[in-house]
Amino acid sequence: MEKSSNEKKTYRRKVEKSDEEQSDDDDYVPYVPVKQRKQMQLMALGRLTNENSAPKTKSCSEDEHDDEEDEMTWVRNTNVSLLDQHTELKKMAEAKKESARERQLKEEEKILESIAEKKALMGVAELAKGIQYEDPIKTSWKPPRCILALPKERHDYVRKKLHILVEGDEIPPPIRSFKEMKFPRGILSGLQEKGILKPTPIQVQGIPTVLSGRDMIGIAFTGSGKTLVFVLPILMFCLEQETKLPFIQNEGPYGLIICPSRELAKQTNDIIKHYSDWLFKTGSPPIRTCLAIGGVPLSEAMDVVRKGVHIMVATPGRLMDMLEKKMIQLDVCRYLCMDEADRMIDMGFEEDVRTIFSFFKGQRQTLLFSATMPKKIQNFARSALVKPITINVGRAGAASMNVIQEVEYVKQEAKIVYLLECLLKTGPPVLIFAEKKQDVDAIHEYLLLKGVDAVAIHGGKDQEERSRSVEAFRQRRKDVLVATDVASKGLDFLDIQHVINYDMPDDVENYVHRIGRTGRSGKTGIATTFINKTNDESVLLDLKHLLIEAKQKVPPFLAQLQSENEKYLDLGDEKGCSYCGGLGHRITDCPKLEAIQNKQASNIGRRDYLANTTVDY
Repeated sequence: MEKSSNEKKTYRRKVEKSDEEQSDDDDYVPYVPVKQRKQMQLMALGRLTNENSAPKTKSCSEDEHDDEEDEMTWVRNTNVSLLDQHTELKKMAEAKKESARERQLKEEEKILESIAEKKALMGVAELAKGIQYEDPIKTSWKPPRCILALPKERHDYVRKKLHILVEGDEIPPPIRSFKEMKFPRGILSGLQEKGILKPTPIQVQGIPTVLSGRDMIGIAFTGSGKTLVFVLPILMFCLEQETKLPFIQNEGPYGLIICPSRELAKQTNDIIKHYSDWLFKTGSPPIRTCLAIGGVPLSEAMDVVRKGVHIMVATPGRLMDMLEKKMIQLDVCRYLCMDEADRMIDMGFEEDVRTIFSFFKGQRQTLLFSATMPKKIQNFARSALVKPITINVGRAGAASMNVIQEVEYVKQEAKIVYLLECLLKTGPPVLIFAEKKQDVDAIHEYLLLKGVDAVAIHGGKDQEERSRSVEAFRQRRKDVLVATDVASKGLDFLDIQHVINYDMPDDVENYVHRIGRTGRSGKTGIATTFINKTNDESVLLDLKHLLIEAKQKVPPFLAQLQSENEKYLDLGDEKGCSYCGGLGHRITDCPKLEAIQNKQASNIGRRDYLANTTVDY
């Protein structure tokens, strides 16, 4: 058929492409759908196979089929069993999990390195002169031959049976009786009067270690008998010194015990006096001890110092004052014990402790004790110790298993009224803890109005009133003691039935110390804690995991709390946070560390501002 003359013939002109356009075409990669890409990846791994090896052309109608029909051409590789495929997938998941775990641990190591203390816990003179002690102090005490003759396997069996964990070199053997520890008749009689017939786990390993002259870090739950671990050996050392060469006027102390609170220092001093009196009754020379704490006249301590003092029990502030005024000297002091050591360093006494160390004129045996001592404090403390032995009975910061922990949700305005109901749970004596001094006074007044025999102590009261209140409670003349955390660390009250936490403390370590006032010496006690929406979630998470660890009942409002990093809580050897010891978080989320860093940052900014500010007068 011929075309009409009106129609014009059109031609498509061929245009040659430039070099740039040609290179663009060469780099062009056609789009591949996501589903097809996945199938190609699986084919490469050998997990899927194509039933039709020949390329399949599809019509338009076929393209519109459902996905199910599309996937019919792709089936699992029949050469690999389902079990093998499952094993391979599991390995891949574990590898992925392991890499995440390693990343978390590396991040934590970096944080620990960044916050590590640059200055050692040593005296200024020793650091300046580069003095380093290589060997522990030698003592005349040796374990009995019958104990030394026993094989190492026996010692390991005893430690395993009593749940004693030890770290260090040349560890002395555990001894399971006070008589085999070679204590004199006076000490044994004093123990018998107190009803102490056999040593506790921390004493089984701790006392032989201290008597051997070794530096030591002792960690055990509250009420486990840590005080006797350092009190009995120091009495033996002082007795030996006094027998060989009696102390003259203004000489001493030979042993120094530092406590974070006045009440704890007074209690320790009373324990030393009890055993020194029994030694004197059985014909031993007198062992003089003095108490140096704030609120007590200096003349009382100086009267003992003038006669020649063997043991001094002191708080950091008063001790610093006496050293700076040259009222006492540490020239002959060879024994230093820091009770509740982590709390002292944590409470800001670190510089004071370092200054106290600079007053020593020679090597000393150093002992650190606490119920809660995170790895950060342990590593820091080792800088001052010579070949230390770490003795751990239970996890550092763990609550005593003898305490029944009850946590109740109580609104803020209902707390004080609910106290009376809680007091009906058990008979007296009962301890009530509150965070603020005002709350202590308000609770005390309320209980007195309701006819309850109660006394109160806190940092705002003078020392005489504090001592009077503690003695009245200890001697059972009063049924209830209301206190701040000054009564939470180390104090030993006989047969406390019930501890009530009016406030959940901001630090879970303080909680462990508080509830540790009950359930002591193998007896069972109850601890009731009030919580509500005002409490920080991170502290409640720590509390939740502490309850789980102690196999206690977790209330529903705590059980439903979940942390973002729940899967990382049990990484490595250290459970929870390696900085503060909390079980509900890791160091990467530690609120305590964050608060300290924020405080330091604000102080730096403030110092810079003040340094650049001039004042015109």
